[in-house]
Amino acid sequence: QVQLVESGGGSVQAGGSLRLSCAASGSIFSIHAMGWYRQAPGKQRELVAVITAGGTTNYADSVKGRFTISRDGAKNTVYLQMNTLNPEDTAVYYCNAYIATPDYYYGMDYWGKGTLVTVSS
Repeated sequence: QVQLVESGGGSVQAGGSLRLSCAASGSIFSIHAMGWYRQAPGKQRELVAVITAGGTTNYADSVKGRFTISRDGAKNTVYLQMNTLNPEDTAVYYCNAYIATPDYYYGMDYWGKGTLVTVSS
């Protein structure tokens, strides 16, 4: 089975930076896309950034110019470099990936357990 494990969350002052990592492991044929969602207290979960196998990226308007998503295909790992953080970025960040496996040849969604990012003013 596939697992996504996030790391890199923590607490930081406004204006600071954090780098999140998410490593996929298990019976993986291919990873079509990987990305990050976040859910702030009292808010709905929202897409932060996504990167496809072809390298196409998309970002939420609120993080454009501040966050950068990248991936290492050899390591099945996606990264989210977060710069100029502000308190509005405080949320649980979830890794998400669309992955093809022996049981799901055309892929399905997988989710990490989340990592908390807290930005203080």
